[in-house]
Amino acid sequence: MKITNREKVYDGFFKMYELTVEQNGHSYTREQFDRGDAVAALVFDTEDQQYVLTKQFRIGSETELVEIVAGMVDTGEAPEVSIAREIEEEIGYHVNHIEHLYTFYSSPGGCTERVLLYYAEVSHQHAAGGGKEGEHENIEIVRYSPLEFDAEEFSDAKTIVAQLWMRLRKGIKK
Repeated sequence: MKITNREKVYDGFFKMYELTVEQNGHSYTREQFDRGDAVAALVFDTEDQQYVLTKQFRIGSETELVEIVAGMVDTGEAPEVSIAREIEEEIGYHVNHIEHLYTFYSSPGGCTERVLLYYAEVSHQHAAGGGKEGEHENIEIVRYSPLEFDAEEFSDAKTIVAQLWMRLRKGIKK
């Protein structure tokens, strides 16, 4: 398979490309949603012994979702800096410890987005969180004990991956 042409067909908040692909002597077009790289973190407050997640309206699902802290990597910014920034903006904590867990594609059939998933430990909430002013975010902080987090059923993929990592780390069998 070979991509022979890439044409930008939409350039807004996100970008969309039309690709010409050649395979086995055939040529066809496919659309590609260019989302960029994302960061996400399962955040654990070591003082309160709780996982700290967010609840917010998401355009893709057209519903409010409870999910781990997440955001986009800004141009020229290291992913570890991006996730620390997102934790600060969304839930109001400075990061004490951060550990990279996985890097994965969220929907590789048509989307470029890679998610860099982290585990982060925090200990003191010094700001309200809620999102960055001017980005039209309305983020609610949601806290779970380890047992509650394990028992919850999430519909967000990155949160499910983080939950499964936590179970493997703790040796929990479901």
